[in-house]
Amino acid sequence: MQIIENNLIKEKVYIEKLESGITIMCIPKEKAIKKYAICGIGFGSNDNKFFIEKDNKEVSIPDGVAHFLEHKLFEKEDGQNSLDVLSALGVDANAYTTNDHTAYLFECTKNFYEALDELLNYVQNPYFTDENVEKEKGIIAQEIKMYDDEADFKVYLNAMKAMYTKNPIRIDVAGSVESIQKINKDILYECYNNFYTTSNMVIVVCGDFKPEEIFEEIKKRITKPNRLTAKRIEENEGMEINQKEITAKMDISMPIFIYGFKVNPIEKEKIKRNLSIEILLEILFGQSSELYEKLYNQGLIYEGLSASFEWARNYAHVLIQGKSHDIEKVENEILDTIKKLKQNGINEKEFERAKRKIYGEYVRQFNEVDITSGLFVTNYFKGINPFEYVENYKTISKEYIENTLKEVFTMEKMVKSSIIPN
Repeated sequence: MQIIENNLIKEKVYIEKLESGITIMCIPKEKAIKKYAICGIGFGSNDNKFFIEKDNKEVSIPDGVAHFLEHKLFEKEDGQNSLDVLSALGVDANAYTTNDHTAYLFECTKNFYEALDELLNYVQNPYFTDENVEKEKGIIAQEIKMYDDEADFKVYLNAMKAMYTKNPIRIDVAGSVESIQKINKDILYECYNNFYTTSNMVIVVCGDFKPEEIFEEIKKRITKPNRLTAKRIEENEGMEINQKEITAKMDISMPIFIYGFKVNPIEKEKIKRNLSIEILLEILFGQSSELYEKLYNQGLIYEGLSASFEWARNYAHVLIQGKSHDIEKVENEILDTIKKLKQNGINEKEFERAKRKIYGEYVRQFNEVDITSGLFVTNYFKGINPFEYVENYKTISKEYIENTLKEVFTMEKMVKSSIIPN
């Protein structure tokens, strides 16, 4: 068992990788009232092409399979639904699918081991039939249509379509109403058998646990040790954007926008790169920034301005999102601010303020069992230990940030997505 301790935030993570390949992590929090468990699988919506070595074949699957699998795993052969079973235990359970992984989780104050039994039982024992797969198509189709009516979702997806030509991130995680019709039980079983393997799985628990005890309890419940047999097939996207602008009309009262900047996928210095961009976004667009104050005082932004950096295995981008009656004016102010910062450099006080703020935000995330657990799962699939963010923030210099500014915010990598009223 490996123990990693961060003295700055007084936290430890205990890690054990079993012979079966599964990784187990425990972040003990003495006297914590809540307990949290999350099981992550390295299979997400971007994994739509792969090669199965044992069968010597290449597979291409419909969009939305990872999300469909997430829905179906709760259904059991005896007719019960695991979410109902967990709810009856007084446990708050859920699941989610992202571009690079799927996760199944629960939070509780009691009945932890009964809930763990249920979680690891349904994750390891899928039950797909022609009938229950067909029934699920109608449920997921309704979900897809619901999100199609959400302007915030539409403006985001259009930003991805503008930025990327081939990368599956340009496609809804749930797929489309048309694509899910092509999903059947054989496809689900093939993806499950090749990706829901112990060597492609991580389990994270956080709460008042003794690591040695919880590890033994989890080991007892791993019934099907197996190895990942599929290799992802990913096309080289390149850094060219797909199209400069996408505008759509919807029944909304105020225009919404996203300005996106396509960034080279992070392969080296992952922590330093991620931190530098987050600090930079705080300097440019944070609520204490000159730009935010200017846009707010002029009445150009409504409900604030958000800026985020998203990245995973094969993509990376910066997004600036907001609502405004004058999108063009906001765009001009954003581009003018970026231009001036490139020319004049970053103010030392602003740099230190933003750096402290980002550091404080990272530290606070370790206060809650659910956020802490989610951090470890998400970063596991990026090849990162979350403690590294806290440990590396001091290595970020003003000069490094200024170089990042010039590299990230270039006009040829910028796209615009907007939704305007009908």
